[in-house]
Amino acid sequence: MTEDGDITMASEAARMRAVLEDVLKSESGWVELRWHRKSSRGIGVEDGRVASASARHEDGISVRVIEDGTFGHSSSSTVDVASIKSAIAAARAAAKAAASRRHLKLPVLPSGQLARGDFGAEGVADVLKRPLEEKLAVARDAEKAAKAASSAISSANAAYSEIHEAKAIVTSDGASASFELVRPEFRVTAIAMRDGIREVGTRTRGATGGWDCLFRGGNDIALAEAAAKTAVDLLKAPRPEGGRRTIILDPSIVGLLVHEAIGHTVEADFVAAGSVAAGKLGTRVASELVTLCDSGKSEHQDGAGGTIPVDDEGVLAGRTCIIERGVLRSYLHDRESAARAGVAPTGNARAFTFEDEPLIRMRNTYIEPGVTPFDDIVASTADGYLLEGPKNGQADATGEFMFGVERAWRIRNGKVVGLEKGVTVSGIAFDTLMSVDAVSREFRWDLGSGYCGKGQLMKVDAGGPYVRCHALLGSAS
Repeated sequence: MTEDGDITMASEAARMRAVLEDVLKSESGWVELRWHRKSSRGIGVEDGRVASASARHEDGISVRVIEDGTFGHSSSSTVDVASIKSAIAAARAAAKAAASRRHLKLPVLPSGQLARGDFGAEGVADVLKRPLEEKLAVARDAEKAAKAASSAISSANAAYSEIHEAKAIVTSDGASASFELVRPEFRVTAIAMRDGIREVGTRTRGATGGWDCLFRGGNDIALAEAAAKTAVDLLKAPRPEGGRRTIILDPSIVGLLVHEAIGHTVEADFVAAGSVAAGKLGTRVASELVTLCDSGKSEHQDGAGGTIPVDDEGVLAGRTCIIERGVLRSYLHDRESAARAGVAPTGNARAFTFEDEPLIRMRNTYIEPGVTPFDDIVASTADGYLLEGPKNGQADATGEFMFGVERAWRIRNGKVVGLEKGVTVSGIAFDTLMSVDAVSREFRWDLGSGYCGKGQLMKVDAGGPYVRCHALLGSAS
């Protein structure tokens, strides 16, 4: 498909919305139709050559119905009217077959704020009109800059990718919406070697929106040079002293914490399965300095990687305040879980492809910024660490977490005095949030690259301000 052709996705989504509305006129009962077209491509450079290139296109219809209190789902990669009606019939048959084995019937689904209209997005033409040669040049130049940054850099790689997608979502109880968006992504990695020691530095960016959103934190060369500097500096960095420490989390680590260790525990399906957040609505779970939200919009800063105007059930994807000044106020809901809880859906039902059923998923998860300048937080820290750059991590339904950190900056008497490496940070998420005693006014989205892997892959983002708290530091082997 040509780039000029891709840009017509918005008009095609609007056309498909009208088609789906017409199909529903002859259907009875509750029916949800979702058309989804997605094109993705990527290119990677290593050792001065193109090391990888990919392109993929998907286009089809998802159908859900309710029969005898039971969902039925079907999909079709053919999008003519006859195929859509055939998929509806298949979904009805599936629901009827499952109904006899379902003891807990579906309640009447709440409407919430069902979306109507065509929702535009900024940056689509900006990204798609740029020739592939320009995108390849970004990766090629970044890889070259990383290798040239130091004689200690033994190798480097860089990659650019993008997802361009459009949807039309129509339900028999009133939703009728379409939208188009684009998500560009960039990654550069530098590897340093010296005296048998190997260290890696990485910088990533991911956004929903235009080129400027993607490179807001520095252009490709600046990111490459930063990755290389990190790898080289880590060669001589010592390892930390373990123990419970005062730590300042940068926005990337804040994002990892609120997504992995908090966000998943408040997804209503995980709550129903007994996560640590179950039964805690209305109780204090964090410092009063902490207000934690999840939003379909890009709050505070443009371009968050999980931005959507409408979820895959046709509900407007607004802002949900999960923790308000330390008190747990809301879980994240789809229409079914909202009905069972007696609340409005929060616009968190998302599906990765037209073949997938919507699951409860985060969008952009973050802590609200505070009022204290970051420099003042550092200056008032007598003994601690500034942690930057997530490497890996894990968290479970109890809220217990352990994350690897790329860069740990030692702070003594209010000054950053050196870099340490191989740091892990661990704790219980709500306990860590209870210990928060400073939140910066600076804010950044910083997890827009990569995917969340709950059941289906999904583009999300997370971030926030700099946050000072207490947790256990360790040293990775």
